[in-house]
Amino acid sequence: MAKNFIAIGDKFPAFNKKSVVSIENGKEYKNISNRDIDGKWAVMFWWPLDFTSVCPTEIVEFNKNYTNFTDRETVLLGASTDSEYVHLAWRKDHEGLRDLRFPMIADTSKSFADELGILSADERIAYRATYIIDPEGVVRWLCINDLGVGRNVDEVLRVLDALQTDELCPCNWQKGDETLG
Repeated sequence: MAKNFIAIGDKFPAFNKKSVVSIENGKEYKNISNRDIDGKWAVMFWWPLDFTSVCPTEIVEFNKNYTNFTDRETVLLGASTDSEYVHLAWRKDHEGLRDLRFPMIADTSKSFADELGILSADERIAYRATYIIDPEGVVRWLCINDLGVGRNVDEVLRVLDALQTDELCPCNWQKGDETLG
C-alpha cells in the first residue's frame, strides 16, 4: 500500500468520478462527488476488479442491505479502478448486479485509490477497503481486506450503528444494547 494512507480522523479526500447508476439506456452514467455525501453519513467500499469471483458476492450483499444503510440516513457508494464502461457491461452481464441501488464509481485513472493509499503495489488495483465517513467528511472507520477475502456487511452496519450513537460501545455491541457512556 502507498505511504499516503488516509486514516481514521483524516478528512476524506475530494473526488468527482464518472459512475454507473443504471442500466437503462440514456440513464447509465452520472458524476458522483464528495458533494453527494456532504453533511451525511457515508459508506464507501472498494473492490479489486469487475468480472471476478469474490467481488460480486460483496456487491450483491451490500445491495441486499441497501435499505439498512438508507434507514440509517447513510449514503452507500461502491468503487473500483475499472472504467464506467466495464462497470456497465458487468452489471448487464451479471444477474445479481442488474438492479443495484447505489453507484459504481469508476476510478480508471487510479488517482482516487492512490490518494486513499489502497492500491496494491504489484498490480495497482484497489484492496477491499471500506470507509465510514461522518457528516463532517471525517473518516471514522476503515477496514482493508486482502484481495482474496470478502468482507462482512453486517459488521459494517454494526460499526455504523455504534458510531452513530456517539457513545462508548463495548466489544460485540449491537444496536439496542446498552452503551458505556
